[in-house]
Amino acid sequence: MVMDVLIVGAGPTGLALGIDLARRGVAALVVERAEGLFPGSRGKGLQPRTLEVFDDLGVLEAIRAAGGPYPARMIWRDGERVGEQSMFEPVETDEGAPDTEPLMVAQWRTQEVLYGRLTELGGKVSFGREVTGVAQDADGVTVRFADGTTARARYVVAADGGRSVVRRALGVGMTGETVDPARFLVADIRLTGLDRDHWHTFPGADDTGVALCPLAGTDDFQLQARLAQGTEPDLSLDGVRKLVAAYTHLDAEDVGQLRWASDFRPRTGLADRFRVGRVFLAGDAAHLHSPAGGQGLNTSVQDAYNLGWKLGAVLRGGAPDSLLDSYEEERRSNAAAMLDLSTGVHRGEVRRGKATVQLGLGYRESSLSVETRVDPTGVRAGDRAPDGTVSGVRLFDAFRGPHWTLLGAETSGVAGVRALPAASESYGPGVFLVRPDGYVGWAGDAADGFEAYLAEVGL
Repeated sequence: MVMDVLIVGAGPTGLALGIDLARRGVAALVVERAEGLFPGSRGKGLQPRTLEVFDDLGVLEAIRAAGGPYPARMIWRDGERVGEQSMFEPVETDEGAPDTEPLMVAQWRTQEVLYGRLTELGGKVSFGREVTGVAQDADGVTVRFADGTTARARYVVAADGGRSVVRRALGVGMTGETVDPARFLVADIRLTGLDRDHWHTFPGADDTGVALCPLAGTDDFQLQARLAQGTEPDLSLDGVRKLVAAYTHLDAEDVGQLRWASDFRPRTGLADRFRVGRVFLAGDAAHLHSPAGGQGLNTSVQDAYNLGWKLGAVLRGGAPDSLLDSYEEERRSNAAAMLDLSTGVHRGEVRRGKATVQLGLGYRESSLSVETRVDPTGVRAGDRAPDGTVSGVRLFDAFRGPHWTLLGAETSGVAGVRALPAASESYGPGVFLVRPDGYVGWAGDAADGFEAYLAEVGL
């Protein structure tokens, strides 16, 4: 049997893509090497743009219930509180962007929510399936597993992380740099002796230090440590206890439980290609970020959101395979910009705030973005489509679902395109065709032309 899409990796990227494909009626299977979902908190920051994506995918309410707001940073020295700082510069809300604050959700909880939504839609994750190689031809891709079995799919998406087996099997290189020479340790622990109203930081000598952040929606703290040069991370409970006792006023016994731990050296990486024939790279398999600024998981989810509607259009809507070339065109340049941003935040060159909430990202330079207005103002083709209210209808409610939306016209007359007679004032004058992923694909002075645009992109 040949399935439509096989997704390698059940992290946020693979699960989000599985959800998007399932709601489009695309037969997809997610395979995961591990025996279960990822157990740690690693990518805990969800940016406002990702929350908009999750709203469309039908998981926002559950995601909000699973997390909470970021606390202020509390700085300690010699057992004394010496200062409090906001984690983010405030970003003003307006009708077009009603939600501008990041949300803290432990990664394992995000994945639980996404997994629940995927199974609700009839999707499936096959755990304990380690991919060892891929081979493709003109008709599809054969995926080989460690147990000797194979599977056949029309398309494969590699969402299998920074050490992607699929990327290496394809021979795709990844270019990057070391962001910080130091080793870092991150762990989820149970802790007593600190309030849960602050992200507690304990600076040490030579830019080392420990931070203890209460994980919203859980009883845990996330420990983050920048270790001294030459120090080998000790991921045991005893090692974590010694680290806490060395940098804070707490006793080693105040760490009651170690739930998960990992170490890493911050680096960047950008895959040379995001598409090789019928195989696509997404998430960490395509780009690696410093965790500073919370861009990695968010950029990864938006890879899935960009690719999902395009695969659906090709597999169920009759669009040509060439539409899928726009995935690499749009997402690789976006990922490159986010890598620069993450590195800037890590090095203290960029503040968390307007630059990191990802609401200003877009695709103006994309071949799918066509601006035909004589004197365009306000929102342009390629921009994120803002929220707003038109004739009592909230635009984000109108956008929700696997369809295109035409703003500023009485009727579209085209299957798969819904119409609203006007756009919000924030858009400026004109008619706007909003893509299924919430970006303006086409803009014109009148509705004439949007059908030709759809025909041009094969829809």
